[in-house]
Amino acid sequence: MSRTATKTGGERDPNDRRRWLALLLVCVAQLMIVVDGTVVNVALPAIRGSLGFSETGLSWVVNAYLLTFGGFLLLGGRAGDLFGRRRVFAFGLGLFTFASLLCGVSGSQGLLVAARALQGVGGAIIAPAALSIIITTFKDPESRARAMGVWAFVVSGGASVGVLLGGALTQTFGWPWIFFVNIPVGLAALALCRPLLDPDPKRVARDPGASGGFDLPGAFLVTSSIVAAVYAIVGAAQNPPAATGLILALSAALMAAFAAVERRTRDPLVPPGVFARSRNLTASNAIMALAVVGMFGWFFFSALYLRRVLGYDSLATGLAFLPATLALGVISQGPAARAVKSFGIKRTIIGGLGLMALGLLLFARAPADGRFLLDVLPGMLVLGVGAAFGFMAVILAATADVPEEEAGLASGLVNTSQQMGGALGLAALAAVAAYVTGSADPEGNVAALNAGYHAAFLAGAGCVVLGALFAAVLLRLPAGAGPE
Repeated sequence: MSRTATKTGGERDPNDRRRWLALLLVCVAQLMIVVDGTVVNVALPAIRGSLGFSETGLSWVVNAYLLTFGGFLLLGGRAGDLFGRRRVFAFGLGLFTFASLLCGVSGSQGLLVAARALQGVGGAIIAPAALSIIITTFKDPESRARAMGVWAFVVSGGASVGVLLGGALTQTFGWPWIFFVNIPVGLAALALCRPLLDPDPKRVARDPGASGGFDLPGAFLVTSSIVAAVYAIVGAAQNPPAATGLILALSAALMAAFAAVERRTRDPLVPPGVFARSRNLTASNAIMALAVVGMFGWFFFSALYLRRVLGYDSLATGLAFLPATLALGVISQGPAARAVKSFGIKRTIIGGLGLMALGLLLFARAPADGRFLLDVLPGMLVLGVGAAFGFMAVILAATADVPEEEAGLASGLVNTSQQMGGALGLAALAAVAAYVTGSADPEGNVAALNAGYHAAFLAGAGCVVLGALFAAVLLRLPAGAGPE
């Protein structure tokens, strides 16, 4: 479909306008989720001073959100398929908005951590529903590629928006406003769900013969397994290695039990043959997990480089990410979709991930006395451009041959791969950086810190290159997905 789809007589098709407004709605909701993953980081010192958190306790203001968000993504994705995407999306919005209110009014440590966990549940419901709404609303390849470009821009650029917003709101109004700002946005989005989003079918089921029931045992087992894995990852720095190993073993046992349940239940949460039926879905999840290691590593360690090595404050650090965010926005609004149309999904993934790896390598050479224009800006721009091409194309590959009735499941799987890949990868990169820094200088002077960051950037680049190799070898796309 062309950019200016028309009816007879040259009038603009109102349905085309409505679906682009629907895209704007789901992207605003997605932006709230992404921003909330980083907006708190800048406000942590203020929260600690206000509520009296210890250093270990303060980490759970972030970890509680990551724990439930990562744990409930798959459940949220399947719920959209079974109960209706608009209904589930609106429920997630309401829950997220209410949890944001609780966060803002929290007067105790326990209430804030619990409210952040509830925010994570709401985000896990919204994210896969939002992505599956895009998949089912934009059916032709060209418009879907453009829509995915917008979504990829929001997902990739929202982190730097969170840093900027967190710094500005905390310094101007106080830390509760990083949560209060979600309330008017969430309420406005809720009001627009009915007029903009397609209504849910009266009976949502996997196929005409399915009962449409909900696999509660499977949902409990897979959610418990993912929550345990995320808890082991985010708590690895505080917990003894033996405890982390036991929690990971528990996670593996729960996942094995989930697989056994899915083979026997009438209405499985994840149909046993979903990965066997879609090689592209399997490969895309692996590619996404590897690519997001580089993305998370870039954002985390470049922010540390700017703050701890170059001495930037919070607001200046957020501003430093603007070039990458702008590059994402510009590339997502046309060039990425045109690249998919001209070169195909696979080549676009390989090219995008190649640029991301190059950007990480540029950061791996940034000196301790680096200058923004010479040592920061080139890596930011290259990474922003690469992410705009790469992430959008990976999502297209994951959903290229998935039936519409399993779009929510596919979305939940890709989101889960993104979250788990980011959490696992960031933990591994942090361990690499800490080891190199400790080996260079146990006191952690600036040069030693920078050496650790260089090692993390190199490891992240290696993961991204591996993702590009997976794309080259494993992806087999249908004829309509691109020239390949």
